Amino acid sequence: MWRGVDISEARHCQRRSSPLDCSAPLRGMVSYRLKLTAGSVQHFVCAKKFSENSMRINSIDYSADGLTMITSSDDDSIFIYSTQTGTRTRNVNSKKYGVDLIRFSHNTSNAIHCSTKVDDTIRYLSLHDNKYIRYFPGHTKKVICLSMNPADDTFLSGSLDKTIRLWDLRSQNCQGLMQVNGKAIAAFDPEGLIFAAGINNEQVKLYDLRSFDKGPFTTFKLEAERFCEWTGMTFSPCGKYIMINTNGTVIRLIDAFSGNLKVTFEGHRNDQQESLEASFSPDSQFVFCGSSDRTIHVWCTETGKRVAAIETEHDSHPRIVSWNPKHFMVASACTKLCFWIPGDRAIEN
Repeated sequence: MWRGVDISEARHCQRRSSPLDCSAPLRGMVSYRLKLTAGSVQHFVCAKKFSENSMRINSIDYSADGLTMITSSDDDSIFIYSTQTGTRTRNVNSKKYGVDLIRFSHNTSNAIHCSTKVDDTIRYLSLHDNKYIRYFPGHTKKVICLSMNPADDTFLSGSLDKTIRLWDLRSQNCQGLMQVNGKAIAAFDPEGLIFAAGINNEQVKLYDLRSFDKGPFTTFKLEAERFCEWTGMTFSPCGKYIMINTNGTVIRLIDAFSGNLKVTFEGHRNDQQESLEASFSPDSQFVFCGSSDRTIHVWCTETGKRVAAIETEHDSHPRIVSWNPKHFMVASACTKLCFWIPGDRAIEN
């Protein structure tokens, strides 16, 4: 049975020892209190499986309230799910342009995504009637990252054309252009006040959104990657860390204030050198990532120690693992999509 479990004050749990307050699951089941621990994360169970996609799922995103989830796929489909009921509620297609890196705007009736066909334009889609609201042209090569500002209607894009662009949903014109010396990835911090740019697999630059045209206010130099490339970056929900995803068998975690390398998560497999998407738990205590052996690996953020390798029913590498920002729910995806929730043993723990 699917049951939605709310997180209350999850972002503060690392500063307190009491369990997280969890609301009642669906259909009148009793409420309970649950805290994420190294023991409880080992007992997540797959509560829902979806097999509608004919090709791999290439991105997952949630609405800010965590009640709605959206996916895009290499088969040009976009699926929308209710995390309350654990059901697929709608699907639309982007057969002409293809779809990747889909992201909800602050209105869950709309989303932005990059193109896989025709050109490298970013597109703003009305999910209600499957019509495009606006196009954002400018990139001349593949867009490899999209980051929506959590505070307003601006968003960032990074491309293989060695640029990072700042956009506003209300205008097709680029609001800011940063020429960088190499492959570029970028992400907003949880407050939407600063953003990080990852450059050429070895530098992280931090920009103040209000004065980004003046250049970065700090630059962190890391040891250059020898066996992999950076493929994405994410701030932890608490804002203290920046996680750097790669197409290798390492995930880097750096201190967002000092730039020091805190830990390297490793032990998972990535046989095909895919661009992995790992995810922080909402309390920032754990990192989840898929492995080529079809398991989901879990590490402690503070120590880098692996605390779990969860068996899955995926047919291939679950390249994307994504935590719901507000609920005790994790999604993992290859061609199939799985919803994970705490099992009875996790609740008992």
